[in-house]
Amino acid sequence: MSTKIPERESAERPAGYQEPSLSPTGLEHIPHTFARGVHALMANMPPKDNNGLIVGSRAALLIDAGFTPQVARRLQAQVAELSDVPLRYLVNTTYHGDHTFGNASYPEEVTVVSSRANRDNMTDLAREKQIRSGHLPGEEALLDEVRSWRLPDVTFDERAEIDLGGRIVQLWQFGPGNGPGDTVVYVPDVGVAWTGNYITHAGVAPMLLQGGPEPYLQSLRKMRQTLPGLRTVVPGHGPMGDGPAAIDFLTTYFSRLLEEMAQLRDLEVEEAIAATTNPWDQGLDPSLSAALAAYGLPAGRAEKSMLEICRNLHRLNALATYRALYG
Repeated sequence: MSTKIPERESAERPAGYQEPSLSPTGLEHIPHTFARGVHALMANMPPKDNNGLIVGSRAALLIDAGFTPQVARRLQAQVAELSDVPLRYLVNTTYHGDHTFGNASYPEEVTVVSSRANRDNMTDLAREKQIRSGHLPGEEALLDEVRSWRLPDVTFDERAEIDLGGRIVQLWQFGPGNGPGDTVVYVPDVGVAWTGNYITHAGVAPMLLQGGPEPYLQSLRKMRQTLPGLRTVVPGHGPMGDGPAAIDFLTTYFSRLLEEMAQLRDLEVEEAIAATTNPWDQGLDPSLSAALAAYGLPAGRAEKSMLEICRNLHRLNALATYRALYG
């Protein structure tokens, strides 16, 4: 099995695959306060992008920049409404454009921080716009305003800390996951981690875009050991949830996917994908359904959309696993 992380996100998709829609049209961020100065900024409609705000006595830190400059401007206005402390840091949890295209809309005094691996993948704006436009069906023109890709000003390799004044924020890069440089933003005294595309609510399908499941499994185990006080994860997309349960779900899912695909060597790729167990064929986990119902969208819209997304993503993950095993 190949454990090498590709230099670029794979463009290969299973037959009939549909990208999740991440359109910022209609996006609003609903603040959820964990503790004084610690806020999740939850998208009103999953799987649109979530963000986060952490405030100390001297500085504020925003998690992820927004898909477009317009979203970035709205986020800055929301930060000003929630705190009178100046915004000084912006952390990118991944290099993907829906998390970073807004970077250039923040003033110079805001320091952009991310893992070195994320920055190293921010080399081809035209390709990144083309890939992320797949998440904007019929609204590709929303990216016309994205003319530059501001890179992180400060990078780290495994761990960094930012002192906001009475509030320490830890940044972790546990290894490859959804991409090569997934950055986790952790507030240890509250037990909350913003995980970008790396970890989602238990029962939500992950997304293997740049490599296979074995490196991802190693990274998940490292996170589980490193953050024993973790209570809640705020993912980049979808509802927040129990942190240990989310890690355990992904560990079980990838382990089973690897085990099954290892028995399917003699099949063609699409046959092998179809032969794997899709956990979402039986519907959503009840705890996930409850979390989605809390969005209050009409007629189970959030649950239906998430089920379709997860079934699609499983097929993508099976494809990535097949390629990691057999090329």
